[in-house]
Amino acid sequence: MTDTTVRIDGNTLRLPGGVAVRFVRTLRLPETGNHPLPPGLGEFPVRRVSDHPDTVPEQWRARGGVMLPVYLREAMWLSFSGTTEPAALQVGVGKVCAVSGKRWSDRLTRRPQNYLVLPRQPWLDGINSGKGTVRQFVAVPLGLGATVEGQVTGEEVWGGVQLQSFPLNDRALAEWREEERRQAERRRLTMTAGGGFGGPHPPGAIPAAPMAAAAPGGAPRAAAAMGLGVGGSMRQEVYKDDRPLKDWATEPAGRVFVHLVTPPEWRRITGEEPPPSPVDRAAYTRAGLPWYDYYDQDAEDLAPTDTLGDVKPVGDWLGDDHEPWQQPSPDQVQPLKDASGKPVEDGDW
Repeated sequence: MTDTTVRIDGNTLRLPGGVAVRFVRTLRLPETGNHPLPPGLGEFPVRRVSDHPDTVPEQWRARGGVMLPVYLREAMWLSFSGTTEPAALQVGVGKVCAVSGKRWSDRLTRRPQNYLVLPRQPWLDGINSGKGTVRQFVAVPLGLGATVEGQVTGEEVWGGVQLQSFPLNDRALAEWREEERRQAERRRLTMTAGGGFGGPHPPGAIPAAPMAAAAPGGAPRAAAAMGLGVGGSMRQEVYKDDRPLKDWATEPAGRVFVHLVTPPEWRRITGEEPPPSPVDRAAYTRAGLPWYDYYDQDAEDLAPTDTLGDVKPVGDWLGDDHEPWQQPSPDQVQPLKDASGKPVEDGDW
């Protein structure tokens, strides 16, 4: 029987198939212009909803999953690692696909493509909004209409982030493993003949969600829900899948709902102090610290959809961004490339 358990290992989410996802704090970009990839400034702490049954909102208990704290207008990116075998990963923001702009689906599609291909895609900093660019993920409260969910669907119901992984099917996986074995043998013969995080940008099973119980004191506490809107644009490609769709499993191997929590709610729910507020981006740049540029010459960029291209930045709802900005110098932009934990509880969403 296939294990569909999602596990939390430190601050890393581990989905079936070896997919590891971390949520990384970063500098928020200006909402105008096109920018290099911002740096990682540490991981967001991640906690299981089921570990705090008496303090989380009832709705969150019903959905299960995990939670992490974010400040208003704080930016994040998602780092992917852990898998050597191919995997397809769906990323939803308020149950809107961050790749295609379509509503959340339990199936992979290609027209338009609604998933990322791992391990080729090392990270995702925002929605697929332009040719060779994304617009940065930025936290914003529900109810203003500023989230991607609100702008695409006309309502704000879900918030948070949704993840769902698909492995190759048995036939395609066997073929991939055989080809990997052959390549490893060729490399061995050639050698015989010839004599994430922290660096660059870039546990147990989770049981089914329990029945929601009333919060202490009587009436269930309402969720102070946060979602993701968009900020500035940066140079990042979302890679097109070069496999036929029939190579992938038709059912997801695992999924998880990630709730976004305001710092006061985080403190109330967990009893922990949230991370300090994000670093000043002008001070970071003045210090000569690095930004990044990632390019994979063997991969093809996935064309954006009109739906995501039309999403407006959060500044249109919350007002101008007055945080100072200093353009990094060319030598600050660095080119990149050419375990078991406690289970995460799933629920109804």
